[in-house]
Amino acid sequence: MIMRIGELAGLTGVSTRLLRYYEEQGLILPERSAAGYREYGDDALVRVRQVRGLLAAGLSTRVIAEILPCASGPLPALEACPDLLATLRGELAELDARIDDLARSRQALAHYLDTAEPTTRVSPEQAARPTAEPARRMYAAA
Repeated sequence: MIMRIGELAGLTGVSTRLLRYYEEQGLILPERSAAGYREYGDDALVRVRQVRGLLAAGLSTRVIAEILPCASGPLPALEACPDLLATLRGELAELDARIDDLARSRQALAHYLDTAEPTTRVSPEQAARPTAEPARRMYAAA
């Protein structure tokens, strides 16, 4: 089946603008009609779904462009070649390192909150309660 960009967008739930971006990044490669219109085959449906799944997994379009040539089949059961697996393992290691960094940052922030002066602690309930104090200060300054 040959489809134009609007049809592909409708079938995949991806905007035409985003499909053009995928084309600019080399992620999908449409044919062109004699009139210059983009034309996509059924393989574009699988490719767009692969791209969406890999983006959802946190990969950049640069990495996706590197691994798509050796990827086949729909996600999540993506058939992969050794190069793809090595790249994905590297991306997973980088993601794990970022998670570790975030966990350390969270722990440090929690420690700062735990050691703060009791008078500076504000419960979520207290923070949500409106107070007349700002109005009193505003009128006192006038």
